[in-house]
Amino acid sequence: MTSPYLLRFDSPVGRIELQADDTHLTSLTMERDGTLPHDDEPERPNPVLESARRQLTEYFAGTRTEFDLPVRLVGTPFQQAVWSELGRLGWGEATSYGALAAAVGRPGSARAIGGAVGANPVPIIVGCHRVLASDGRVTGYSGGEGVPTKLWLLAHERVGFAA
Repeated sequence: MTSPYLLRFDSPVGRIELQADDTHLTSLTMERDGTLPHDDEPERPNPVLESARRQLTEYFAGTRTEFDLPVRLVGTPFQQAVWSELGRLGWGEATSYGALAAAVGRPGSARAIGGAVGANPVPIIVGCHRVLASDGRVTGYSGGEGVPTKLWLLAHERVGFAA
C-alpha cells in the first residue's frame, strides 16, 4: 500500500523518494538505474516530508550529523530489533553484521541480520550503510546503486573500511 504523501528530490546519491503518512516518514528509496518506485505518481508533500527533505539536504551538505524525524518502521519483531540497534549508531560510526547479531541476542545469525538490514525502509535516516563485514570490508547494499552508494555514504561520514 502506498503512503498518502510522496516527495522526490535530487541528492548526491541520485534522486530520493520519500513517503509518509500524516505523522511519520514511512519510506526512503534511492534511485536505481534512473527510476524510483512511484515515478508515475504526482508528488503529494506534507510537513513531515518537507522536514525530511530539509534534514537530508543538510546531511548531504555535511551540516547535519543526526536526524530528528518521526519514522514508522513496519516489520517483524526481529527486523524491529535490528533497526533499533542501527538507530543507535551515529554519524561516522560503524558496526559489523556479527556485532549487530550479538546486540539483538542472535549471535551467529549474521545472514539473517543482513536480510533485516537490507529491508530497512528508511536507509540513511536509519544508517544501514554503517554495517560492514567483520573484517571491515564493504559488502552488499540494497539502496540506490548498491555498493557504490554505500561507499559514497561511508566516505561522506568518514567511516574507515577495508579495501
